[in-house]
Amino acid sequence: MAPSSPSDRRRAARDATRAAVDAAIAVQRDSGTTHPSEPARGGGRPSGPGDPLSAVLRRAGVVRVLVLMLMTPDGTDDADEPAYGSRLIERIREVSGGLVTVNPNTMYPLLRALEDEGLAEGSWEHPVRRSRRFYRITDAGVAERERLRAEVLPALDEVATAVAALRNELAS
Repeated sequence: MAPSSPSDRRRAARDATRAAVDAAIAVQRDSGTTHPSEPARGGGRPSGPGDPLSAVLRRAGVVRVLVLMLMTPDGTDDADEPAYGSRLIERIREVSGGLVTVNPNTMYPLLRALEDEGLAEGSWEHPVRRSRRFYRITDAGVAERERLRAEVLPALDEVATAVAALRNELAS
């Protein structure tokens, strides 16, 4: 039976969103696609003020794969700009339509971890005064990017299916 009042419809929409997010989290958790450099999170829905949908995408490894995709072997991203922290933050926001946002407290530790893992190499724009650090992907990073892409695409499909079902429910 369809909800009759506006508050019932809102409650049903919230419940459907929670169910979709919980399902996506369970799929991601069961597939073991979290990466060791990403913080472990407890079960259930994401905590904090963040959007549950972007939290699901973040846990699926979207940020990590996007960073690797936006780096090229010559240290430029796909817009012919050098790949550096704040530029990568901006490009991720652009390519995700604002759905995925990354703050510097996430980006810079991730870039250091990618360097430590041999997936990226960094060099200072001005080595003496350490202004910006430019990053380029390594051959190992290309292989990791492709591995992550294969894992993230099904998670994105799951989220898209859940959002489409929610949209259909709300539109009816």
